[in-house]
Amino acid sequence: MISLVYSPDYALHQTGTHPENQGRLDIMMEYLTREFGELTPEGGEIDIHPPTPASEEDLRQVHTPSHLEHLKNFAENGGGYLDYDTYESPQSYEIAKIAAGGAITACELVLGGHDFSYSLARPPGHHATSDKAMGFCLINNLAVALEYLRKNHDLEKFLILDFDAHYGNGTAEIFYQDPHVLYISIHQDPHTIFPGKGFVEETGMGLGQGFNLNLPVSPGSGTSDYIYLLEKIMEPVIKQFQADFYFLDVGFDSHQEDPLSHLQLDDDFYPWIASYMRELASQMVLILEGGYSRDAMARSNLKMINVLRNKISPEEEWQPPGKLVVKEETKALFKEVQNRFSPYFTF
Repeated sequence: MISLVYSPDYALHQTGTHPENQGRLDIMMEYLTREFGELTPEGGEIDIHPPTPASEEDLRQVHTPSHLEHLKNFAENGGGYLDYDTYESPQSYEIAKIAAGGAITACELVLGGHDFSYSLARPPGHHATSDKAMGFCLINNLAVALEYLRKNHDLEKFLILDFDAHYGNGTAEIFYQDPHVLYISIHQDPHTIFPGKGFVEETGMGLGQGFNLNLPVSPGSGTSDYIYLLEKIMEPVIKQFQADFYFLDVGFDSHQEDPLSHLQLDDDFYPWIASYMRELASQMVLILEGGYSRDAMARSNLKMINVLRNKISPEEEWQPPGKLVVKEETKALFKEVQNRFSPYFTF
């Protein structure tokens, strides 16, 4: 069973013609309504729940008081560009609290017995550091939810798989010295894309050494390359780490139709990753990050959700057809990662 967490109030984070705008969520909800009919908390084809806003205390578990105060004051003074590409409107701070709360609500649903719960929220979060908004992100939604779980439910070990085209530098930085959070990110080579971080050698620091695992694929990498790497790495790492809770950080900007990356994933990747992770983790929270080709992300999102709601049974585990060609750069990347992480994990 999968539940969605969504609020129409996300439209109040008004960004105009910015790539990260409400049109992204509108078309996703349009596809879902067309497929499942009216979405209600009582369920039907699929159920949907309103988010409870994160409290200031929840946010302070991750973000500095000065960062939160700056966001709040900037919004109250009319908003504008916080940096060259991150926009805040007058109501954005309160909406960012709802987005972070959406991730918390999704976690509570999973702890309450739902197999999977998916926070469809904006603004996204994985570039936001403890003290800085960047990359379209104001508050780090996933990090706030993780710390909420750690504080309120005594969970200890967390695994995050992030497949946004861009390295989630904020999430990585927040947990970079934490041995209880394993952050795995597959993303476009940071030599060629924002934020310029996420190299193989960035493996964590101090007690967190070995718990930040980056798979920076070369531009032009596609579904076969992702499947090759993830099949070789995820299952052995998951078995060795033994997490108490799983997050899937969902990005659709690695799609071949997306204007903000140079990757070549097709619609087939998203149901594949849902099927693959469903077999490795019986419960999981999904959190929306990027994706800027509206039709591509809406199509891919619907296919992913259909797998998680058991429209496809485990007995007929979904496999993409004709995805056998793997780039030599991808094979070399696996060897590099395997060697780099040999002190920490065996795969």
